[in-house]
Amino acid sequence: MLKSKKIIVTGGSGRFGKKLSSLVNDQYIFPNKKKLNILNLNSIEKYLKKIKPKYVIHLAGLSRPMSIHEKDISKSINLNIIGTANIVMACAKFDIKIIYFSTSYLYPGIKGNYKETDPLLPMNNYAWSKLGAESAVQMYKNSLILRVSMTEKPFVHKAAYVDMVTNFIFHEDFIRMFKKIINQKGILNIGGPSKSVYQFAKQYNKKIKKIYLKKILKPKMPKNSSMSLTKLNKIIKKS
Repeated sequence: MLKSKKIIVTGGSGRFGKKLSSLVNDQYIFPNKKKLNILNLNSIEKYLKKIKPKYVIHLAGLSRPMSIHEKDISKSINLNIIGTANIVMACAKFDIKIIYFSTSYLYPGIKGNYKETDPLLPMNNYAWSKLGAESAVQMYKNSLILRVSMTEKPFVHKAAYVDMVTNFIFHEDFIRMFKKIINQKGILNIGGPSKSVYQFAKQYNKKIKKIYLKKILKPKMPKNSSMSLTKLNKIIKKS
């Protein structure tokens, strides 16, 4: 049960963090950067010692635009790899569970239907930075890594990839299932049915335009990063 257990969420000002904060109760705490700076280990430890949470949901980091990870690798490394490593070290010190939000882009993105145990091979710097972060999280056993494929509702773009297959799920749909998986450990794929981005978007916007990955040069994107959701579905069914 989650009742009365404090949950700290880093990165609460991001897209998913904002949606999460609008749908959860006051046991979820969303510190700003002044209260908890992921690049300052002392700041993290001081805050965790004060709040004494049961869980830390780690969302803070650098995502969009994807090109920034190619142009400014120092920023990518600092925010996604070093920042996450700091959070892991602090959580380990106080025996706090960390739930880390990773990405489906870690998989090779060729054949699709990737299981949690399949080999990883990022194809752009964003995914490499997330894999670097995962490496730190995996060293700490009191952790849950979520390889997520999520997007905002409504779909914010005017065009969608016809030749890119993924497992998009809307933020709020994932939040509804989150309490069923929060006590899991290890790695878990999170998403919806495998579809092209265009097929997913067209369900909600009949006027969505078509675009093609093959016409995009940088950064490289996986053509089929779809994941097997067998493990997730079994957990949801049992809960």
